[in-house]
Amino acid sequence: MTTYETMSCHLETERLTLRPWAESDAAEFRALLAERGKEPPTVEALRTFIAELLAATENTGIALLPIQRREEGDFIGYCGLITGRATLDEPEIAYELFQRVHGRGYATEAAGAVVEAAIATGRKRLWSTVGAWNAPSLRVLEKLGFERDRVSTEENGEVVWLTRSLP
Repeated sequence: MTTYETMSCHLETERLTLRPWAESDAAEFRALLAERGKEPPTVEALRTFIAELLAATENTGIALLPIQRREEGDFIGYCGLITGRATLDEPEIAYELFQRVHGRGYATEAAGAVVEAAIATGRKRLWSTVGAWNAPSLRVLEKLGFERDRVSTEENGEVVWLTRSLP
């Protein structure tokens, strides 16, 4: 089994800070998930989920991190590495931001920092899975050097699988 360095849970970019989850993020996290158009989990359930995310980071050495704008200090989404549909050796990059901040380059900036953090762990490849309808997310990944691997069909429609080799 290959061992990897632990991913940094504190990432800074020009405009953003990615940091570990806090219980106090639960209400904002719920508001973000509500934008998906379905009833989101309760704040209490999300506090439990946040505790599970923190425990998973301890076990796996990879993290999904809240994104805050540095100047405003507000929670605008999350970005990080997950096992999701992938593996711990080749994790998946995941991100979701509030619609009110779309189109400003924040997803690309945050995901770029996460790719750099993944490189620092010693991993060789990342995956991402995105709904075929989600052109903005596909553009973010393209900018970061991800390439289409295949398309699968799931209950919610077509899913594009992308991969990026790391130096």
